[in-house]
Amino acid sequence: MLRHLRVTNFAILSDVEIELGPGMNVLTGETGAGKSLIVEAVNLLRGGRASADIPRSGADEAVVEAIVEVPDDLRVQVAAVLEGAGLPLASDDADGEVFIRRVIQRGGRSRTYVNGALTTAQRLAELGALLIDLSGQHQHQGLVDPGRHREILDSFAEAEAQVEAMTAAWTELDRCAKELAALGGDEREREARVDYLRFQLEELDGAALQAGEDQSIELERVRLASVDLLQGAARGAEDLLYGSDDSARDRVAAAAREVERGLKTDPALEPVAKQLAEIETLIDDAADQLRTYADKLEGDPERLAFLDERLALIRRLSRKHGCSLEQLIVRATDLRTELDALTGRDARLADLTAARTRAESAAVAAAAALTTARKKAARRLEKEVGAALAELGMGSARLTVVVEARALGPTGADRIELMLASNKGEDTRPLTKVASGGELSRIMLALKLSLRRADEVATYVFDEVDTGIGGATAMVVASQIRAVASPETGRQVLCVTHLPQIAAYADHHFHVEKSEIAGRTETHVRKLSAAARKDELARMLGGHATSKAKAHAAELLAEAARSATAYSARDRSAQSSSRRFARE
Repeated sequence: MLRHLRVTNFAILSDVEIELGPGMNVLTGETGAGKSLIVEAVNLLRGGRASADIPRSGADEAVVEAIVEVPDDLRVQVAAVLEGAGLPLASDDADGEVFIRRVIQRGGRSRTYVNGALTTAQRLAELGALLIDLSGQHQHQGLVDPGRHREILDSFAEAEAQVEAMTAAWTELDRCAKELAALGGDEREREARVDYLRFQLEELDGAALQAGEDQSIELERVRLASVDLLQGAARGAEDLLYGSDDSARDRVAAAAREVERGLKTDPALEPVAKQLAEIETLIDDAADQLRTYADKLEGDPERLAFLDERLALIRRLSRKHGCSLEQLIVRATDLRTELDALTGRDARLADLTAARTRAESAAVAAAAALTTARKKAARRLEKEVGAALAELGMGSARLTVVVEARALGPTGADRIELMLASNKGEDTRPLTKVASGGELSRIMLALKLSLRRADEVATYVFDEVDTGIGGATAMVVASQIRAVASPETGRQVLCVTHLPQIAAYADHHFHVEKSEIAGRTETHVRKLSAAARKDELARMLGGHATSKAKAHAAELLAEAARSATAYSARDRSAQSSSRRFARE
């Protein structure tokens, strides 16, 4: 729900902050005080277009900021939209909240931020569709969109299991169709591809390539090409260490004898004597290794020629395929996999055809189950909306939920659209064309009341839906708006009204007024106390807060409290009956 709203330099809204609460929030005030501007600011939070002349005179930009608390049952959907848009989730200390900021520059350009990250108005609109729904005399974005009618009816029908089964069946059917299409194509092209793959594999398999082989060949090749040099180095080193008359071994042995002679006099030389003995052993070992190494070195022109040819083959294949030796080995595996798929085409074709037949049967069955659930829910929805319209003084209006057959698709085999006839004897028409003004507002209210659990939106905004009504009808409209924001729904309502009968039902009442400060008009919003609220209702009743008007206002408040309690009990009973109807 919309917890905090701040609007800065937005026409006559110089700096307005509103702390909204759960349930029904009402804005009242004189015409022109700025109530509609507040609604326009809220519309920007749901991705609405910004007017070029919105920034207040003398300001470069207008700013609208809000903290929206996401209900528990909408958090998964909101998180999915945020992640899909690459937007951050709320911080740990603000779990379940979304921070939205729109900056509108003079000239119409705007910047949009969600949770501090820059995004687009289009992305915000995706998020706003879950957070805020706005209804007024000219704005009914949510329910008049035929593209949402299927989702609304499915949610109203509580058909999540059928929808999931349909999605799974269609996904499998689509997979089989795509794989079958991939196996199709021109037979000559397939045979040519098979010949090409076989040729490439024969060449690579014949090479019998081994990982790291090129490096080991290069090392062995260098060693064979340098036999004379390596033998000379090894024998020369062995001679210096051991074989010559003045070898290192003889010198170390002489040094050891001198130390032994001194050790008889001073035992402190014992560590040095041990070190010299170890050196003699190390020299003997090194000399033996050098001798063995030199004896084993032999020239092998044939082996050298073989290594040269092998290295040339590896390099030629690497150049041909444009990759390294390791990548060549992987490529051979990929080519073999493709060849196996093409040569096993007939068997795979038979398997996929059978799988497609099974998937198609499952999809048709899932679509049929979904159609049954939709038609059953459509009758129930028509009945509930009809009852709501009758209470609103529109007993002649008739809602029809069209469930028409169409080609099988991922959402089933139905086209869904809500149609309505405003008056008796008229044909049903799409919601966008049925009415205007207060009549359309009441139709929307009846739909929202029936769909308030299916139409998953956190906050509903009603902008002067009371146009053209009064008296008993106004009380019914008030009670129904209050029902949309009942505790059972967990939803919030923000309502702009001129009728005291509607304002009396509010959980939170805000007064909007404008004044002149330093020669400029500014709007102020204040939350009314119980006493101030009675005075405001009295003003709305008669223009002045007389004692008689205040008494009437007190009666309205008492009647609203009684009616809200009674409506809530009746609504719970209706929900129970609705669930029984759905089970039947």
